[in-house]
Amino acid sequence: MSSTTTHTNPFRTFWMGGYECTDQLNAFGHRVDFLNVTGHLQRLDADYQDLQPFNIGSVREGIRWSQVEKVPYQYDWSTVQVMLDAGKRHGIQQIWDLCHFGYPDDLTPLHPMFARRFAHLCRAFVEFYRGQRPDETLIVTPINEVSFMSWLGGDVRGTSPYCVGQGWEVKRGLMRAYIEGVAALREADPGIRILTTEPLIHIVAAPNADAHLRQRAKDFDENQFQAVDMLAGRMCPDLGGKPEYLDLLGFNYYYDNQWQLDPHQTLPWADDFNDPRFRPLSFLLMRAWQRYNRPVVLTETSHPGMDRPLWIDMIGKECAAALQAGVPVFGACLYPIIDRPDWDHLTPWHRAGLWDADTAAPEPGLTRVLDTAYAEALLQAQETVSAAIPKPITHVTEADVALSLSLT
Repeated sequence: MSSTTTHTNPFRTFWMGGYECTDQLNAFGHRVDFLNVTGHLQRLDADYQDLQPFNIGSVREGIRWSQVEKVPYQYDWSTVQVMLDAGKRHGIQQIWDLCHFGYPDDLTPLHPMFARRFAHLCRAFVEFYRGQRPDETLIVTPINEVSFMSWLGGDVRGTSPYCVGQGWEVKRGLMRAYIEGVAALREADPGIRILTTEPLIHIVAAPNADAHLRQRAKDFDENQFQAVDMLAGRMCPDLGGKPEYLDLLGFNYYYDNQWQLDPHQTLPWADDFNDPRFRPLSFLLMRAWQRYNRPVVLTETSHPGMDRPLWIDMIGKECAAALQAGVPVFGACLYPIIDRPDWDHLTPWHRAGLWDADTAAPEPGLTRVLDTAYAEALLQAQETVSAAIPKPITHVTEADVALSLSLT
């Protein structure tokens, strides 16, 4: 893929919606299926119709690998087909996660066949998709949040493979599959767009930390880029990463993505606390763009509870500031756009969506309650960003120049 293509914005709208699609094994070893728990699968048409007043024409969806491939190398695309058909009916651009949080029952990132199975899935998905949509731009996230999943499953027993002290090995296993998956996707469809989705964080030392602890915090902060560095071949070149595998750099950013190390303490983001160690989102986006020279996308962002309007106001202003500073920010995704519960207990609901679930209802996920304050703040944030997006330069002819000179 040429650098010109890489820097072309493929998204239908700047603002996007993300539907929680995790199908992972949770901390208790139970398989969760959030496409159903949140009611999104049952309410596809209504959910897509609800996006119209907010000019959201692009969404993040997931195929749920564990449900598609219940028998090795055999794929059931029936649910994905239902989702594709709904997107077509409503003119919604769907960006697909092939592995969000969850693997088939017989696989973990440490399994010797994990990468091979994933690459085969990637080829099969392109064949399925292109069989009915040969010309549309296809945007895929191979594996979502490798950094987070390698910690959750490799260090704190939060999901498969339920390890402690194996985060690095899990990360290598995930990235081996990621890289082989990208190679398979590009072979099957040279024009495919690859969207990475990694946490965007900032880690600092305590104010009174000695030189050793300050360096430790700096190292932890730098480690957030390991997965993308592997994809680019800058780290662990034996995995097969290449610079051309970098395309659209997605980053997930939440209220607790900046923290102090040793002892752990979240840095408050609200203006009235004003911790001098806190860095604006625009600064973090600039840092990522300068590191990789690829367009950036805010692929996940939200805030639980009453601070949602303040949060989205900040997101709009920071995206605008990054754009005005010359950072090619291609979009921002409200994730989740409809509320979700806790993975491990399935309660409580986070109250982080543009629409909340009606927790008093027998099936909370089937009833949507719009958070009007969040909605009003989102519309204002959209105006803020729209004013900052660079306008295309129109072609100026010699006749235009002559006319301008004659008028002066």
